[in-house]
Amino acid sequence: MDHNQEQMSLWQKLKSPSRTTSLGGLLVVGIVLGIFGWGGFNWAMEMTNTETFCVSCHEMRENVYEEYKETIHYNNRTGVRATCPDCHVPKEWIHKVVRKIQASNELYHKLLGTIDTREKFEAKRLELAKNVWAAMEKTDSRECKNCHNFEFMDLTKQERRSQKRHAKAQTKGQTCIACHKGIAHELPEGWDEEG
Repeated sequence: MDHNQEQMSLWQKLKSPSRTTSLGGLLVVGIVLGIFGWGGFNWAMEMTNTETFCVSCHEMRENVYEEYKETIHYNNRTGVRATCPDCHVPKEWIHKVVRKIQASNELYHKLLGTIDTREKFEAKRLELAKNVWAAMEKTDSRECKNCHNFEFMDLTKQERRSQKRHAKAQTKGQTCIACHKGIAHELPEGWDEEG
């Protein structure tokens, strides 16, 4: 078979592919699109999982972010920082996807302007805080425990009050958020320890 016949044969195959060539081609295209789709999805997940992304909207930047910058989670003697996603987005993939789906509601309210002023934010602060606290309670403060874990705490190196409270919490099976509600943000007006 000469060169022209080979080209013609290839052209004929491409012009009217056989059933197996069509299925094989579709499979390859599907795999390539799947790889790019999966990569794009994961890239978007990670891009929306940064402190920079979290404070890109003024509602967060001007309200809770300013409060957070005054806490030990932002600035401390060791230089180890907990950023917004460290506390509010799970590390495990399936839990992270669930949280991102839930966050779509936050985007909806961003478009509605639900908390686009300080006054609106303060009016909803207690409700928003209770939602976060309930989620943390439900997950046994999963994100807190990425860094803080009773198993690795040396209570003897803590202040006496902390020693007692942590020992009691551990015995009772309490979760972090039960006692540490105001750890990174101001407590909402109207909040009380019972509620």
